Amino acid sequence: MSRWWGGEAGRLRTAVLNFRSSSLSSSHPAAAYHTIQAIPRECTGSKISARDRAQGRIPAVVFAQQLFIGGKIDGRSVSRKHILTTERKQIQAILKSVQPEFFCSTTFPLQIRAGSGSSVLLESGKVLPLKIHRDPETGKVLNLVFAWADEGSELKVDVPLVFKGEDVCPGIKKGGYLNRIRRSLKFICPAEHIPSKIEVDVSNLDIGDRILMHDMEVHPSLKLLSRNETMPVCKINAAKFEESGEV
Repeated sequence: MSRWWGGEAGRLRTAVLNFRSSSLSSSHPAAAYHTIQAIPRECTGSKISARDRAQGRIPAVVFAQQLFIGGKIDGRSVSRKHILTTERKQIQAILKSVQPEFFCSTTFPLQIRAGSGSSVLLESGKVLPLKIHRDPETGKVLNLVFAWADEGSELKVDVPLVFKGEDVCPGIKKGGYLNRIRRSLKFICPAEHIPSKIEVDVSNLDIGDRILMHDMEVHPSLKLLSRNETMPVCKINAAKFEESGEV
């Protein structure tokens, strides 16, 4: 088994060299990443999971994310739920290439094979990471949760905000500072249009200026999950000594 996983991890390291940053409102192409390889877990439980981790594997689960839209559940059958194990080295290489903050807003191809080195493919498709459970002391990944991201389906995604243009921002040059009010925004996204990040350009903001949620430039198919889209995501505040009137 280690020989098979080792070959996959080696090919992954070659593949991630082709990584490129995503554009403003488009997700990373799935082809830019090596397919995540997984095998089923026949048994579950804390002892089984601990044994898997000791052998260099990470327990994982994948299922269809169900969304309540218009009072009805929109989602694929729960029969697509699979209890899996993945290779730690492969997941670590992916996390290193995409950066952890973008991992849960990037889709990846997944292949579930019948067993170690097996040519029997049980199921495959794109998935979106939902959660990474880490050891609070060591930071090591303990478990992974994925949702199927089939074309035509919709998923709830917490998309990170990346602020740019601070170096030329007029308000900052005058002594102000950028107040990052929101670090991410939640959207209902078609699987084929999930943005790994949203860039917020502050290069033209003066002191007192702000950017609101509805100012975000995203694909028109994305639906912002907010009761008040006029809430700010950032603002250029005056320096504290100016606000207090001190000289």
